[in-house]
Amino acid sequence: MKRVIFNQKGGVGKSTIAVNLAAIAAHQGKRTLLIDIDPQCNSSRYLLGEDAKSANPNLAEYFEQTLNFSLFSKAAASFVHPTPFEQLSVIPSHPEIGELQSKLESRHKIYKLRDTLNELANEYDEIVLDTPPAYNFFTQSALIAADVCLIPFDCDDFSRQALYTLMGNVAEIKADHNPGLEIEGIVVNQYQARASLPTRMVQALRDEGLPVLDSFLSSSVKIKESHERGLPMIHLDARHKLSQEFVALYHELSSN
Repeated sequence: MKRVIFNQKGGVGKSTIAVNLAAIAAHQGKRTLLIDIDPQCNSSRYLLGEDAKSANPNLAEYFEQTLNFSLFSKAAASFVHPTPFEQLSVIPSHPEIGELQSKLESRHKIYKLRDTLNELANEYDEIVLDTPPAYNFFTQSALIAADVCLIPFDCDDFSRQALYTLMGNVAEIKADHNPGLEIEGIVVNQYQARASLPTRMVQALRDEGLPVLDSFLSSSVKIKESHERGLPMIHLDARHKLSQEFVALYHELSSN
């Protein structure tokens, strides 16, 4: 299973969701790989801490390699790094990948990530791709490479308007490049059950026929501690409400 976490709006929790779903999969015995395709490198820092800055080879070197063909190119597995968590590995990002985007586009390297994931597929039960908050070369590469797309949503009216554009972009990738791509669903993040606006907005999305998942992720200050300590919620406090919500989300996705 290759899952991309995608929303072109920032601040909706893509990296948090990507890391925590990957950590739960690994905690349940799945050989899991997280690929951080965001120049901000949030997922890489979440899993590797300060070591993310010096992790080599990284995704920037991978993309540079695709631009400079060599008979002695590194195999895909050489870009994979272990994390402190059993069964969970990462291909870390680097800020320099943003500088490579125009070269990658002009050289038509949009399918290279798909080819690399196909090379790695037999080594992992689950591959999770974290993407930048933009519809660009990197998110398009991820959508072309993935089996399914999970869309975080944070109960904001701007996010709601962006959903239609986002789903149109996914449909375009499916039609033109990846006929097997499916939208797994919309996961509501930072949900406040006692507030009326989130409840009304979620119901409105469902009334419009959008695939809102049953599992919601609550707003919690505990996630800030999780980020600061570099511990996904399942390792920080498995009994916490948010940890259990992430587990419920993982099981809902697995049962679809």
